[in-house]
Amino acid sequence: MEPLRPEPLRARRFKSLRTIVALILREMSSTYGKSPGGYFWAVMEPVAAVAMLSLAFQLFFRSPSLGTNFPLYFATGYLPFSMSLDISNKVSRSITFSRSLLAYPAVRYSDALLARMILSLMTHISIGAMVLTGVHLYFGLSSIVDPVAVIMAVVMATAVGMGIGTFNCYMFNALPMWERVWQIVTRPLLLISGVIFLFDQMPVMAREILWYNPLVHVVGMMRRGFYVTYDAPYISVAFVLGFALLLLAFGMMLLHRHHKDLIYG
Repeated sequence: MEPLRPEPLRARRFKSLRTIVALILREMSSTYGKSPGGYFWAVMEPVAAVAMLSLAFQLFFRSPSLGTNFPLYFATGYLPFSMSLDISNKVSRSITFSRSLLAYPAVRYSDALLARMILSLMTHISIGAMVLTGVHLYFGLSSIVDPVAVIMAVVMATAVGMGIGTFNCYMFNALPMWERVWQIVTRPLLLISGVIFLFDQMPVMAREILWYNPLVHVVGMMRRGFYVTYDAPYISVAFVLGFALLLLAFGMMLLHRHHKDLIYG
């Protein structure tokens, strides 16, 4: 009897890619295919949020903290904020969502994490492009966009969402109470992440604490991309990526060691 030969690396990668694509299609069908409107409501959620914030602040202020257009100001803050949180939420529930499929040897927990992250990222990039383009066309704006800063903001938002989501994927399954604690802790994030008020305009004591909120840097980087005069010297790409990679590595280590207990437990 001939000994079993190890599967070539290229073949394993191709199988993993097919699995990820299949998981993405399953996610699209279950998340957006069953509800009336599907992706329409995914687009309307940030549009409604930006519109409500714009209408509310126009009643009390003549102009936003940056520029003269409220919808653009809130869109450049809310969209990267929403992207990071949604990626985190989707990734953190990867094992719960795909538990039945993870029982098969061909489907790995890492495939489930990547599939949910990729779909959420593609969805938010599409929504962000539509919303920002719509704002510019409707109000006749002509922003000087810095594509490098915009891309970096997307990378930072994705990294933070993936890092937190991977860590929480373990915590939500190993310690169910942590999910409720996390929901309570993250409720004020909209107020303390620079979406509504610029980080530069916050009190000094608040800035010293909130600087360690990575979403402040993500939002600042996106606004730097759309406001040529906004320098945002407080942004630290190294801090954000270091924070995200640390959580990602720690979360992957915990999942690698305990994923079978989480799936079959």
